[in-house]
Amino acid sequence: MAGESSFDVVSKVDHQEVDNALNQAAKEIAQRYDFKGVGASIAWSGHDAVVMIANSPDRVLAILDVFETKLVKRGISLKSLDLGDKEPKPSGKEYRLTGTIKEGLSSEIAKQLSKLIRDEGPKNVKALIQGDELRVTGKSRDDLQAAIALLKGADVDAALQFVNYR
Repeated sequence: MAGESSFDVVSKVDHQEVDNALNQAAKEIAQRYDFKGVGASIAWSGHDAVVMIANSPDRVLAILDVFETKLVKRGISLKSLDLGDKEPKPSGKEYRLTGTIKEGLSSEIAKQLSKLIRDEGPKNVKALIQGDELRVTGKSRDDLQAAIALLKGADVDAALQFVNYR
């Protein structure tokens, strides 16, 4: 493997930043006039799930908008927030929307990225799926840079980061 260069494609989320964004959103919701007296709240529900509660579907979507704004300001990609069908569900007198924070490349996305590199990438670059990561190797660093550019332009349902470039 002498002369081989590589990098890893991962999808990781800084949980502390997500927690900070959630706390900021909760403070804003507690202070905003349009959320007073409507039972509006946002909180963790388990390790990776966020639950948003209010008395109407529109208010739940407004809470979601506040949370997404805070995530973007903290540098967290909105692709890492999985909302399912993004439709608030009635639960008694209130409406709930639950979202989860996605981390790691799913096998489908890893296969999709691997196929993209194989089909459209430089010819001497190889992609290997390793758990929830994708290792890309090649002889030329220029080819690896071209593969990174190709992956950045790809439309995938995950926030991609490129690490261990050597």
